[in-house]
Amino acid sequence: MNKAIKIVGAGLIGTSLGLALARKGVVASLSDHSKTNLSLAIEYGAGVESSVEPDLVIVCVPPDLTAKVICEQLESHKNAVVTDVASVKVSIAKEVELLSGSDSARYIGSHPMAGRETAGPKGARADLFFARPWVITPNESSSSTQLELVTELALMLDALPVVMSAQEHDNSVALVSHLPQLVSSALAARLSSGSTADLNLAGQGLRDTTRIAASDPDLWMQILSQNSASIGPLLLEFSKDINALVESFQKSEDSSSLAVIHSLLAAGNQGVSSIPGKHGGKYLEYKTVTALIDDSPGALAALLTFVGEIGVNLEDIKLEHSPGAAIGLVEMQVLPAIQEKLMAQLVQNGWRLA
Repeated sequence: MNKAIKIVGAGLIGTSLGLALARKGVVASLSDHSKTNLSLAIEYGAGVESSVEPDLVIVCVPPDLTAKVICEQLESHKNAVVTDVASVKVSIAKEVELLSGSDSARYIGSHPMAGRETAGPKGARADLFFARPWVITPNESSSSTQLELVTELALMLDALPVVMSAQEHDNSVALVSHLPQLVSSALAARLSSGSTADLNLAGQGLRDTTRIAASDPDLWMQILSQNSASIGPLLLEFSKDINALVESFQKSEDSSSLAVIHSLLAAGNQGVSSIPGKHGGKYLEYKTVTALIDDSPGALAALLTFVGEIGVNLEDIKLEHSPGAAIGLVEMQVLPAIQEKLMAQLVQNGWRLA
């Protein structure tokens, strides 16, 4: 991309964008009201402070500030296309149109479907957007040239551009992002009443389902409050499922109640299989090989190095510590045709399998 790019906001996403662009040979201009974040991002190699007039501005600030900053950038850079990375689109687009008038035609909303629980530049990664959907939400006044510019950005960062309306975006993320966050947080909140003995038994399933509950609650309040119209109906339907489970367990001796529980579990299987990629349908086709490693420095690296040396590609990997024991369990997901080869090679070379 032979364009000058400015990133406003050097947090997790902004710094990751700068690092990803740098990997492609593009040096972005960075700005942030936090001098600490800006210094860290520059030190990491995410860009530089520069007064060069940008062709494209990417606003990477919290959702409640996004519309205001977009309007400031539209005013400051009269010839630039301005996009953002906020996870809500309808409310921001309406506010930008209200505040910027005709300048709002140069704003095209976007949202890379990528993130981490770790906030700030210290959690940034150059590969954060690799193979992730990047939603682009042009408005009625957007030109094909402007749309191509944002699309080119997504493609250059190895993301998968998806064009949809702002309302379609907000409805979709309510289902695949915002509802899961609320469910995960509600589940994790129940753990506060657990004893140490209870929590010592926690396995990978609990970690999987509560991982995103570690996310910043203040940031999520901004996101959720701006998409309440799409989230509310989903929560209502979800609450019906939970209420049905409550009633079924209260009458667990009734065979019809057991059927309700089984029906929900089966529906969960169907839902997971509909998710594209490794964590959905394809994931169910993989086989698991679990190796035991010592809980010591270099043990995991040695295992992964060996797997690479024998030419085995891992589709996914999970690491779990066994409570009270100085060992770790490494669950490696591989294609079915690879499972026996991997197991045989591991045993032959002294690795322990679970």
